[in-house]
Amino acid sequence: MVEGFFINKFRIFYSIDSSESDVLVYWILSIEIGIVLHLIYKCIKVYIGENMGKYFGTDGFRGEANKVLTADHAYKIGRYLGWYYNQNHRGRIIIGKDTRRSSYMFEYALVAGITASGADAFLLHVTTTPSVAYVVRTENFDCGIMVSASHNPYYDNGIKVMDGNGHKISAEVEAALEKYIDGEMGELPFALRDKVGVARDYAIGRNRYIGYLISLATRSYDGMRVGLDCSNGSTFNIAKSVFDALGAKTYVVGNEPDGTNINMGCGSTHIGNLQRLVREKNLDCGFAFDGDADRCIAVDENGMEVHGDYILYVCGKYLKECGRLQNNTVVATIMSNMGLFKAMKREGIEVCVTTVGDKYVNEAMVANGYVLGGEQSGHIIFSKHATTGDGILTALMLMEVILEKKQSLGTLCKGMQMYPQLLKNVKVEDKAAVTGNAHVQAEKERISAALGEDGRILLRESGTEPVIRVMVEAQSDELCAKYVDEMVQVIREEGLAVE
Repeated sequence: MVEGFFINKFRIFYSIDSSESDVLVYWILSIEIGIVLHLIYKCIKVYIGENMGKYFGTDGFRGEANKVLTADHAYKIGRYLGWYYNQNHRGRIIIGKDTRRSSYMFEYALVAGITASGADAFLLHVTTTPSVAYVVRTENFDCGIMVSASHNPYYDNGIKVMDGNGHKISAEVEAALEKYIDGEMGELPFALRDKVGVARDYAIGRNRYIGYLISLATRSYDGMRVGLDCSNGSTFNIAKSVFDALGAKTYVVGNEPDGTNINMGCGSTHIGNLQRLVREKNLDCGFAFDGDADRCIAVDENGMEVHGDYILYVCGKYLKECGRLQNNTVVATIMSNMGLFKAMKREGIEVCVTTVGDKYVNEAMVANGYVLGGEQSGHIIFSKHATTGDGILTALMLMEVILEKKQSLGTLCKGMQMYPQLLKNVKVEDKAAVTGNAHVQAEKERISAALGEDGRILLRESGTEPVIRVMVEAQSDELCAKYVDEMVQVIREEGLAVE
């Protein structure tokens, strides 16, 4: 459930995060003297009977292949969706996948379920999540499915389901789907004879998506030297084609997938390879994508990492200057750095703040007509062009700013000063047990009081992994490390961490 209210012209969205009934309420207060932005937060226990589903989290059904997410689950998902979208006409469902070894298994299981229920399955094969969202909304498909665990290791996988508009399916459809998976709906009828669905190759859809991306560029990239890290994932056969077609001289790493090396020491979560490439080859900039290419992290001409907060700043400021920033607002999450909020305040741009998850960013954008939003992780949504985060599209939008402003990426980023920030993931068995532990909460409140108005601590459950994320922002790296370590130590002392 997402609700909202206004404080000092900043729209704050708050929602249930993960499986606990905690609402994280964040107040952003603007103080005119010194233009100091304070982030104060408070965890309030309330009862709200609307949690994330048993299987589907903020980013679909995700977990270790054949341990948490099995081929049987995929078959049942295909069976239900094939039946659901086959009620009034022959259902048409488009499927894409990333390069994980298990993605082929899940793709075939989905196809078996879909066609057994009488709908037709169309296969994009290895492609990106945003390409599935594009094809489903532009080519009259009822539903889109992406088989991917995004930035997770190769042995994990996931199933993301989109409606005919390219958005994630409704909570009602997810709930009914979960009931079917658990056998609470009874068996669905099988299609018979000529009613059995068919599976069709649809690689042409991926090619049309590539053409669409190329059409968005405002200038030729001739003379630009660009590095690309494809994370051994979905962009390995797409990103270079787009940049080459636009005239750039491209240098590519992470483009040799073998089924087990996706995200392994490469891509948007391991930016070092791209930084070295940019420095060694003296490139103008570089772009790294994650496994399914819904994220992009850039690197400037000096090898500095340009994460999602920088991207929101650079693109938000540019769109405002061009008169294209709807409602003069950018959407960010509670994980965004305090430096972003200060920079946006200085530029006269309002910030709509949501809880973590592209689902919530997208909800805020759709509800208010905003055109730009995203997360520090590089998941950026340009709603004029796409319904979901798109790593390659994000790279193209940054290239537009670089070329139109005739400035380097490093120069464009100089207007935002980052606060030191440290994030540590703690693997746990029970995420709710951590956030509900009295000693853990007491330690969090102690650290929050110690930081005062010059920092913050955030403790939250991951929506996609069995981890608790501990994040501290402070005036120095030393303070960040000190308070993160103290928080993690308490979690361990309470016996809640998995060593």
